[in-house]
Amino acid sequence: MSFQATAFAYLFPGNAMVNSLLATAYISIFPNLLLYFVPPDINTSSLNVLVSFAVGGLLGDVFLHLLPHAFLGEHAEGGEAVHVNEQKNVLIGMGIFGGLFFFFVMDKLMRVFNGGGGAHDHGHHHHHDEKKEDESVVIKKDTNNQEGLRQRKKTNDEKNQEQEQDTKKKDNNEIKLSAYLNLFADFTHNMTDGLAMAASFYASPSVGATTAVAVFFHEIPHEVGDYAILIQSGFSKKRAMMAQFTTAVGAFLGTIIGIIIEQVSRADTSEKDTLVVGEDTGILGTGLHPSDLVIPFTAGGFMYIATVGVIPELLQVTGKIQKDRRQALAEFASMLVGLSLMAVIAWNEGAA
Repeated sequence: MSFQATAFAYLFPGNAMVNSLLATAYISIFPNLLLYFVPPDINTSSLNVLVSFAVGGLLGDVFLHLLPHAFLGEHAEGGEAVHVNEQKNVLIGMGIFGGLFFFFVMDKLMRVFNGGGGAHDHGHHHHHDEKKEDESVVIKKDTNNQEGLRQRKKTNDEKNQEQEQDTKKKDNNEIKLSAYLNLFADFTHNMTDGLAMAASFYASPSVGATTAVAVFFHEIPHEVGDYAILIQSGFSKKRAMMAQFTTAVGAFLGTIIGIIIEQVSRADTSEKDTLVVGEDTGILGTGLHPSDLVIPFTAGGFMYIATVGVIPELLQVTGKIQKDRRQALAEFASMLVGLSLMAVIAWNEGAA
């Protein structure tokens, strides 16, 4: 038995249900514990290198593990031919798109809710500008009355201070709203991770272990990034860590939902196979069951997270050519290392 197989057997010694819960604990608890050692003002360049590594690992898991398994299943023994079912492939493709579309909808809604106060604020400030113009006209007409002028100037100063305080309060509220929306998005993201854990381990122990490794390395920079956002939003270090631990509940919830889907689907499949032997059951007679769409859905979600949610941030440059060049090379290398890690694991699985 190889070192990789031994390590996976040690980390995941139970059945699919137990292993998926164990994996969820690994990917939820340990990355959050690492936040204790992370400085609140972590260097952006260092974080981007970590993120690049995570993107390589996540996309490696998608293209080298999840998608091949979704379309082909586990590798056949003895060079057995794979039966191609075009209708089944269409449903799997729809499942992949469903995962990507779900995250697009969630991302869009988060952005809409986060920026919803912009138009209202603009109109509010415009209203105050009109008031200022009216007051300035009154002051000009009253220039002969020095006492009245001083009184009005004092009143205007007080109003300006109140307006500045209101603006600061609104800015703080918007920052806090952004932080809470980010926590909600993180909760939803973790639910998908939990679904991935359940679906992967029910597919096979090797697929489950590999997905757990990929998600684990993705979660480290992801949690660090969210932690930094919370710190910038005014959270204390302790409160930010507790908030991140709270979002881990989403991962366990997703895992439990995934386990229920798998158990119900397998029980239903077993019952139908007992009643009607030889009939091609499943969605639209393709032999594909709802639980079989969880992995394609997860793959689509991971693709969105890596390509739309993360890579655009890596494309940002400072305008300083030498610095950007070094940073780009570091990110390229880090991403390839992450991909290579998944490739080595996949290769060893095939040889096992």
